[in-house]
Amino acid sequence: MDGTRPVAIVVLNYNGKAHLSPLLESLARQTRRDFELVIVDNGSTDGSRALLEAEAARGRFALTLLRNPANRGFAPACNQGIAATRTPWVIMLNNDTRPEPHWLERMMATVEQPDPRFGPKLGMVAAKLLRAHQPDQIDSAGIALDWTGIAWDWRGGEPDDPAESEPMEIFGPCGGAALYARRMLDAVGGFDDDFFAYLEDVDLAWRARLAGWRCLLQPQARVLHAHSGTLGDASPRKRYLLARNKVWLLVKNYPAPWFALLLPLIVGYDLLAVGFGIARRGDLASLRGRLDGLRQLPVFWRKRRAVQRAGRDVANWRRCMMPVSLPWSVPKRYAHLEEGRRRAALPTL
Repeated sequence: MDGTRPVAIVVLNYNGKAHLSPLLESLARQTRRDFELVIVDNGSTDGSRALLEAEAARGRFALTLLRNPANRGFAPACNQGIAATRTPWVIMLNNDTRPEPHWLERMMATVEQPDPRFGPKLGMVAAKLLRAHQPDQIDSAGIALDWTGIAWDWRGGEPDDPAESEPMEIFGPCGGAALYARRMLDAVGGFDDDFFAYLEDVDLAWRARLAGWRCLLQPQARVLHAHSGTLGDASPRKRYLLARNKVWLLVKNYPAPWFALLLPLIVGYDLLAVGFGIARRGDLASLRGRLDGLRQLPVFWRKRRAVQRAGRDVANWRRCMMPVSLPWSVPKRYAHLEEGRRRAALPTL
């Protein structure tokens, strides 16, 4: 792509044929059309590629298709898509989303008519994700992160207020529908390829905040989201990756004084989470993930040194940290995912 358009939308697809047509129709209905579209297919075998090639032949979009022979993982493929663009702004958009018609227009207005309090350090914008099976409830209003290192979808499961219009500062955007400034990505780096999938958006937002970049939620940029349309919320593979990547996330990014001070609390909450998972599911995926994460500590300690040298704006990081909840309250943060799975499993009458 030549970079003459202001924004590129990067979509990663892996065996997501069922989601692609609704997504493409939603993009075709956008009130703002001056975008590039890059779709990275990660070795799909479900007929996705034929559908995408047919779409390219239709000529509705300034479309680039990147075809990987195998599944490279979410984070590496996202970086591949970003590298194929030269626009000043890049949007990551999940294949299981359906943006409302004014979504892109409102995302771009947030950065083209920026709040003067943020100025050139506004590097991220979050859309409001709504539950596809219950669109009157929020799926994610961005990333929330507490002092124990637990990340979750802020306001997930809360009733949506369609009239909500005032942008607000949050820790970072959910990678399902996130706008990033290229100058920020150039400064702090893109997604960490080693994460493969999950928490890579938290890692990027954390590094960006330590480097002084800020994020706004644009509540009027609304997107329906099926949530985990590829792996599924209940997948042992997903639980493994979340557990492994959380170890790496904290080792890389947590500033030293606070990490040392809060490490007993972090470990305590983590042990409770592992015990809860085993007792509830009889599944050791989370434990295996944490152990595999610890085995890679030398690699991520080297990454930590680079991150901590590059990002010293600890006040900017602390500004959006959430308070610690009592241990038995933590599962409530994810209750909307359980409800979403039940509703998705209901037959259509």
